Amino acid sequence: MPKSGLFPSCYLGPLSYYYLLSQHSSNIEDTFENFVKQTFRNRFYMLSPTGIQCLSVPLLNVKRRQKLKDIKISYAEDWQKIHWKSLESGYRRSPYFEYYEDEIYPLFHEKNKYLIDLNTKMHAKMIELLQLDVNSEQSEEYIEATDLMVDYRASLSPKKLTTINFPEYMQVFGDRNDFAPNLSIVDLLFNLGPSSVNYIKSISQ
Repeated sequence: MPKSGLFPSCYLGPLSYYYLLSQHSSNIEDTFENFVKQTFRNRFYMLSPTGIQCLSVPLLNVKRRQKLKDIKISYAEDWQKIHWKSLESGYRRSPYFEYYEDEIYPLFHEKNKYLIDLNTKMHAKMIELLQLDVNSEQSEEYIEATDLMVDYRASLSPKKLTTINFPEYMQVFGDRNDFAPNLSIVDLLFNLGPSSVNYIKSISQ
């Protein structure tokens, strides 16, 4: 029996997240796990004119051992405007930014109370735009990993190197920077557009 994938919730997750989703016939997103700071759960990495940039969703009063589903977003600063302007600055010159702009723009202009709601909407839109055929569902309780699962909750982290081999593709600012692998899925989407799904299928470990 093929193993299921057990995943964290991510905000505009990295390319590795979507590749690994595609490797399992079924996937579970654990929304009842304890929130882990400084991870893809509330941040993403993109290319900017000066190099790799990290953008984070500010959160309200995160407590120790607080469940991810209960994490609230802070709007004390206009982070949505900052994130969108950063995407514009980084990808306006990419081949497909304008192609997807009208699809993604509204997601940065509605206020979600909870991080999980923001992540879920962003993730659903990425799957739709990628036209990636994956089967996944959100948990209704904390999931204990079993031998029938591959648990990615800890390994999908900015602090851990991935063993996945990412073929190079043309990136914005590629004329001044080396290829940057495993950025947010939006980097792939804005640069390769409808060919993104074929790229994901070409990845090997």
